[in-house]
Parts: sequence; structure tokens; C-alpha cells
Amino acid sequence: MSGANDSAGPGGAEGSAQPTVERPRDRFGRPLPAGSASRLDLPDFDQLSVDANHRLAISFFNEGVFFGAHEAWETAWRDTHGAPDEPFFKALAQLGAGYTHYQRNNPHGVRALLTRAAGGLSTYPPTHRDLDVRALLAAIAADLERLGTRDRDDGVPPLEPPQL
Repeated sequence: MSGANDSAGPGGAEGSAQPTVERPRDRFGRPLPAGSASRLDLPDFDQLSVDANHRLAISFFNEGVFFGAHEAWETAWRDTHGAPDEPFFKALAQLGAGYTHYQRNNPHGVRALLTRAAGGLSTYPPTHRDLDVRALLAAIAADLERLGTRDRDDGVPPLEPPQL
């Protein structure tokens, strides 16, 4: 599901005959007013395989394009519905969303999503789908420690998103 698009037609009805309208976004994935120039260029994740989305998500994540990583992993999550890797991709989508909240200076969102991501990833072996899950969990824990108990109005301290 590419969150960069609005999939509902007029009135929000799914399956409408109206074409999908590209939603302009800033570089952190936040929606911009209609008619604005989009500052975020993402591929059509729905046209890619799970493996291609996973590779693309890792690349986006390592480049600091966390919203793009989130979108790619979210598509992989949806595409693995009912399969053993569904919770893995869900956790990675939460990881991308957590660091998107970091870029948006939202400590509450960072804490909530990184905590969920860590919980989901903790059930996997030390290495899974070419990711060092153990090192990733340690990096998430370190960033949650740096974040501490900051609230919405406190801002986000410098974090060190891992390289995957």
C-alpha cells in the first residue's frame, strides 16, 4: 500500500472508478497542500516483488529516507499477509515510521513505533532476510535510551539511526 497515494475516490469509497491521485509530500512524507510540488519521489511499490521492496527499503533507510523505507516495507507486509514473514515486515514498517517521526521531531511517535518495531523483531533469529536483527535491536535500544522520557513538547534529541 503506497501511502503516498490517495486510493479512495470521491467520498472516500474504495474501488471507485476515479483514478488514483498522487498526493504531494515534503521530504519527510508529510502531506502538502493540493497543487503543491511534491518533494518526495517514490516508486510504485505495488508493482514490485516483496524482495525488491525489501532491498529498496533498506536502501532508502540507509539514505535517511525513512518514509520511503516505511512505504516499501508496508507494501511487503501487506504482500506477505498470512505468511511467516508478515510480522517481520510489519516490524520493519514500524521501524521506518519510527524514524520518520524522528525526522518530524515527534518523540512520542518515535518511542511508540521503535518500541513496537523492537517487539516484533525480537522474535526473529539474529540474522533474517540479510538483516543483522541482533545489531538492529541493539541500535533501537540505544536510540530509545537516548530518547528517554521526552514528551511531545520536548523535541527529539540527536539519535543514531542504524545502517542496515
